[in-house]
Amino acid sequence: METEAELTRRGRSAPDTGEERPRSAFGGASARGLARRGLRALPTCRGAAVLGVLCTVFLLLLSNFVVQPFLIPSKSMEPTLQVGDRVLVNKLAYRFGDQPRRGDVVVFDGTGSFVQESPADNALAGFVRRAVSALGIGEPSETDFVKRVVGVGGDDVVCCDADGRIKVNGMPVDEPYLYPGDTPSKVPFRIVVPLGTLWVMGDHRSQSRDSRDHLGEPGGGMVPVEKVIGRADRIGWPVSRWGTTGPRGGGTAGGGHG
Repeated sequence: METEAELTRRGRSAPDTGEERPRSAFGGASARGLARRGLRALPTCRGAAVLGVLCTVFLLLLSNFVVQPFLIPSKSMEPTLQVGDRVLVNKLAYRFGDQPRRGDVVVFDGTGSFVQESPADNALAGFVRRAVSALGIGEPSETDFVKRVVGVGGDDVVCCDADGRIKVNGMPVDEPYLYPGDTPSKVPFRIVVPLGTLWVMGDHRSQSRDSRDHLGEPGGGMVPVEKVIGRADRIGWPVSRWGTTGPRGGGTAGGGHG
């Protein structure tokens, strides 16, 4: 006879038929269970998308107000900056009263000085272009330029002395950043930089369209200080080019904002 304990145990357990329940390739998960898992994954994907959008917005705000990567599109600043370099433009450099100095490498909006009219652009295309440029993954705006400050407001800039050097306020300028083999300028000039403006030139003088090329145009090639976007302090990419854009000051002596 079976005892009461044996009957109780048998009643509470499933009958032993010697068969196993079917298992799927997902460890026995049923179709309903997989559906539940899929539904649970949806919020995760949505969260990742939201995080991506927030990161993009943060980078856009950072590039608009603090540091902006700027893609170098031409040879005009060689050897300091090469085509494809991405420089980090410090937008706070002149935000709190400081002014551009001789020798600074600056990025500026050339509208009104290097470019007389801003190219027409529809709103959507303009927004996309500015966003891509701000993230440093696309060509910069057609009105943005990167050059080195040679003269600031009040400076008397002359090219050239008997040794072929540019003189600022009567003092010759040491320019170790010039492209090897280039002369400081094949175009002679003498200008007095109006207050509130800059005289700028590329380091690769024979390949640079700069203040010299706009002497006879409205503005005379001078860049208003308020058009300066920021100072290009460092090369951020590629990794092999990490470093600063060189010592500021340009070896210039004399008056003005030294």
